[in-house]
Amino acid sequence: MQRSLSEFPQPAVAVDLALMSVSGARLKVLVLHRTDAESVGGRWALPGGFVHIDMSLDDAVARVLRDKANLDSAYLEQLGTFGALDRDPRGRVISVVYFALTSTAKLRTAMDGKSSLKLADIIVPWEGEQGGPISIANGQGITLDLAFDHDVILGHVVKRLRGKLDYSTIGLELLPPRFTLRDAQEIHEAILGRKLGKPAFRRKLLDRGLIRATGEREAASAFRPAELYERIDRH
Repeated sequence: MQRSLSEFPQPAVAVDLALMSVSGARLKVLVLHRTDAESVGGRWALPGGFVHIDMSLDDAVARVLRDKANLDSAYLEQLGTFGALDRDPRGRVISVVYFALTSTAKLRTAMDGKSSLKLADIIVPWEGEQGGPISIANGQGITLDLAFDHDVILGHVVKRLRGKLDYSTIGLELLPPRFTLRDAQEIHEAILGRKLGKPAFRRKLLDRGLIRATGEREAASAFRPAELYERIDRH
């Protein structure tokens, strides 16, 4: 005889969002200051929320993006599911984690007037760079305490980003529509946490056929005006 779902324990399901960007050659993440004493009062966390019974996962993360991060859109990708028994002091909570990529300019606009939001630095290198816990800091190098298992989640996010750089255009998601090869290299170096050889990087990027020259040059800058490139639309 088939058993009713009501006979089984029903853990809460949440979505958490790691919103990543690059600024000043540093990989950044948007974090939210939590003041709820029951769970993680006084600590920082990735924006998140519980999944309503009538809501899909994609709708839930879109709500978090809009309501917690004050953004209408960003590149979104599902990372995975985290369900350690003790990950939330309030009870059994399973979290489906997404990461998002957007420009720092958009994030700073979204943060305007919201003191609870901070764009924190990812500290690299870190122990266990293959996916272990990661630390974050404010702009003055002071470490910020992360709630729940969000240090572990961030380690997996950075690991995923690094792994996808070689076979996808994910690094280009953090660039404006037109960019220089120098811009693209700075994004890749920030994600990898190390310097890259300029000739080899540029040759590899161009040989993959993911970008093309526009024939235009950047406005006057501290460097010699460089040629502008754009992504090739594969759709």
